This record gives sequence, C-alpha cells and structure tokens, in this order.
Amino acid sequence: MTKILIVNPNTTASMTATIATAARAVASPGTEIVAVTSAMGPASIEGFYDEAFAVPGLIEALLKTPDADAGIIACFDDTGLDAARSAARYPVVGICEAALVTAGQIAKRIGIVTTLPRSIVPLEELVRRYGFADRAVVTACDVAVLDLEKPGSGARPKLEAEIARALDKGADAIVLGCAGMADLAHELSVKFGVPVVDGVAAAVKQAEALAGLKLTTSRRGAYASPGAKRYTGLLEGFAPAPED
Repeated sequence: MTKILIVNPNTTASMTATIATAARAVASPGTEIVAVTSAMGPASIEGFYDEAFAVPGLIEALLKTPDADAGIIACFDDTGLDAARSAARYPVVGICEAALVTAGQIAKRIGIVTTLPRSIVPLEELVRRYGFADRAVVTACDVAVLDLEKPGSGARPKLEAEIARALDKGADAIVLGCAGMADLAHELSVKFGVPVVDGVAAAVKQAEALAGLKLTTSRRGAYASPGAKRYTGLLEGFAPAPED
C-alpha cells in the first residue's frame, strides 16, 4: 500500500473533500489517499499575503504524518513547496508543477485559467520558474475561490467563458489553476474537446511514481534538512530539532 498525504493548505474542509474525491478517482488500487485540512491559516489562498500565512499550517500537517510515502500540496500556488520539501521525510509534489509537466507532454500551448486577477502574477512567476514561460499563458475567470462551491455564484459559466477565450487565443490544452476546480476537469475536457488538466490528479500520479521508484527529496544542497535553532513567539513550536 502506498500512502499519499494530500494537504489542503487553506482551512476550508469542504474544499478538502472535493480534492480528496478527485484524488481517489485517479489513484491506483494500491494507493491510500489521506486528505487533511490545515488547522491554521486563511479560508482560501488568493495572493501573496494569504500564501505566507498558510505555510505554518501546511508544515504542521506534513510533520504530523511522517509515515506517508509521498505528499501533495493542494493549492495551485504551490504554497510553501520549498519549505515542505526541506521539512518532510518523503517527496512532496506541488499541483501547479505537476499540472504543467503533465500538460507539457500532451500540448505545446497551454492556457492556465485561475480564479482572481490578483493570482495571475504569482502563477506567472511559477510558470517561469518551471520553464514554461514560452508555452503557457495565465488568465483569470474573476471568481473567488470560495465561490467555486457556492450555488448561484455564476462561477461555472465564468470559468467556461475564460476557457473558451484561452482556446480562441491559441491554447491547445487547459490547466485548471485552482485545487477547488478539481472535480470539473473531465466534464470540461468533454465539453471543449481538448485536454483539461487538474493539478490534483496529475500530482497523485506523479506522487505514486516517486513512491514506486523509492525516490525521495535530496538532502544535498537546497533541500538539506533545516539546521537546529531557536524560534520565538507563535512560531516557537516550528523550531527545527537536531537530526537523529
């Protein structure tokens, strides 16, 4: 049995349930999906400020499950990914990176449709970091993250309209730029006749591959375990302990 921990780094449990359902739909028969909601931080992650305050809860959740074979951060901002890789004893996959790698294998031009306009620049920075700046364009459907689950919000028509615009501008595949969209990928792929990639599903398959290959994060260089030192105030409990 392969145990994959999926952490929703916001505090909205209903979104975690959506993420877990999407993950289990693609997981292999021998994979156990454990989905948890952060115990502290913002209700949704929309921009740099929210992201900063979501990281402690994310790290806490990862450290509470040391027996996982791989972890997934279920926020398209890849919230705290580098810190998570430094802290966790198993490989950690970000859903933005996983989605781009997956889409890049089946299409040359990728349209990433996220939620609010304020998320465009953070995601553009990730796109550049992951080497897709020449192939992927980020746009927003102007829907708040929590409105994705709210009946009558008009979120679905706005998302579909933005996907149509991305395809009109030349995209060959669509990446859904929010974990809260995880349950929509298949329906949208059928509707528009192009691959629509959900980062949660893509991350599950990549996490399974890393676990199956028995690969974990390198402790040489950038992802070396954090050195023991004192933390103060509210973050005292996050102080790195001496290695065994």
